[in-house]
Amino acid sequence: MKKLSKIITLLLFIASNSVVYGQVQKFTHQDTLRGSVTKERAWWDLSYYHLQVKVNPVDSSLTGRNTIRYRVLKPYQVMQIDLQEPMQLIGVTQDGMPLEFRRDGNAYFITLSRLQTEGSYNEVVADYEGKPKVSPRPPWSGGFSWKRDANQNPFIVTTCQGDGASIWWPCKDHQYDEPDSMLITATVPGNLTDVSNGRLRNVATNPDHTRTFTWFVSNPINNYCVNLNIGDYVYFGEKYQGEKGTLDCDYYVLRNNLDKAKIQFREVKRMLEALEYWFGPYPFYEDSYKLVEVPYPGMEHQSSVTYGNGYENGYMKTDESNTGWGMKFDFIIIHESAHEWFGNSITSKDVADMWIHEAFGAYSENLFLDYHFGRKACDEYVIGTRAKIRNDQPITGPYDVNTEGSHDMYYKGANMLHTLRQIVNNDEKWRSMIRGLSKTFYHQTVTTGQIENYLSQASGIDLNPFFSQYLRDTRIPVFEYILDHNQLKYRWTNCVDGFNMPLKIMAGNTTLWLSPTMDWEFLENVTDTKIVADINFYIKTKNASPTK
Repeated sequence: MKKLSKIITLLLFIASNSVVYGQVQKFTHQDTLRGSVTKERAWWDLSYYHLQVKVNPVDSSLTGRNTIRYRVLKPYQVMQIDLQEPMQLIGVTQDGMPLEFRRDGNAYFITLSRLQTEGSYNEVVADYEGKPKVSPRPPWSGGFSWKRDANQNPFIVTTCQGDGASIWWPCKDHQYDEPDSMLITATVPGNLTDVSNGRLRNVATNPDHTRTFTWFVSNPINNYCVNLNIGDYVYFGEKYQGEKGTLDCDYYVLRNNLDKAKIQFREVKRMLEALEYWFGPYPFYEDSYKLVEVPYPGMEHQSSVTYGNGYENGYMKTDESNTGWGMKFDFIIIHESAHEWFGNSITSKDVADMWIHEAFGAYSENLFLDYHFGRKACDEYVIGTRAKIRNDQPITGPYDVNTEGSHDMYYKGANMLHTLRQIVNNDEKWRSMIRGLSKTFYHQTVTTGQIENYLSQASGIDLNPFFSQYLRDTRIPVFEYILDHNQLKYRWTNCVDGFNMPLKIMAGNTTLWLSPTMDWEFLENVTDTKIVADINFYIKTKNASPTK
């Protein structure tokens, strides 16, 4: 009977998701080409990119080349490379010889003439050009932003999370596979500076009054983190003595904002101190930490975190929690930098699992407060963010179609993690679990299943029902209880089959740990009439006691 019940629950879950995703979101052939590991992607493993791009502000156009080095996993002769319209792939070569290709929407299928043998390393060179899409609302929409600073100098930046890096350069545009390293060569007007990922290797002045900036990324990097930031930047920097030694912290800001930046960016050391404590060493010491001013709020570009929060605390002058604690730190510096650990070092294979990035990113705000202001600040902040939870769709999205789940991956995800912290009920163990994630999945792409299994093993608790409830269901579990004649009767309702989360309650002045299931459980000799569930658990309560 229990097995049948689980099957029915699974069918209902699939049916509910088909309503959410099937009717509201209709997926296309292009969604599958972008979101799945096609046979034209599966046979080769990315090793290295050398992206060369010339940015032309006069007509908002790009010309460029991407050299793609790869290892053959199994023999196959057709390669998928992605590049979105209106950008155009104008030629592809291997060993200097032109290759034939065909276009299917945003995917190009390239026929390779050299026999692809298992274990061999090869490369193709893709030349491209065009006027990339302009982002109407960066960073929430992808594309280029062609702006001007207060002195009327060009201020040009890229954002492409969600829409994909192929919105402006040709690549294998899927999160499951990352190059081991990358060289970025950007040519820009001579009076401007380009800031990209990794470390600056060279600046060359060209006869046509342009300058070419060469940046090298020595660690794996996901496509959407690759960025160009072009402006009248000035530089300052500092050293941070962290867990892995000396970390170079480099800051690029618009000329008029240097004085403000030198004050506000003091937050970086506080961020690193707190997040290294909770998450482990910053994952990209080799590539440095950079904070770069942009004309939008900010984003987590790897080793090139972008910042546009107005040099003030909060998020665009607001407190995400409405508790006052949100004005104690610069939201963008904390949240976007946290993605260096969760998002950039640990990257979800499929965007359906973006909660791995955003739940931990949002929870970093609480952990920062915990480290610098104490547990009370942490608890109040995360509880305050519950007002932003919608419970409209599951946190995880549909797989293989390049679609994320609900926006609840942020603050419902953070409250899920905060609830898990209560279940673990040991802060040192909780800290070791999070640091263990950083170490175990360092510089890897992962699935939700891998993260769930790790946390279950590290905690010693079967967390599958817990994650099914909070990640794959929209209902808030209800702790229902009846207090009658000194007997406390209790259970979980409004939840997935098998939900059995432990819960801390207060019965009067007495703290009790209960182990509710979906069946009625009983506790005798409860003399206090006031039953209150610990508010740090993201649940609802229902008192079904008989009226007297």
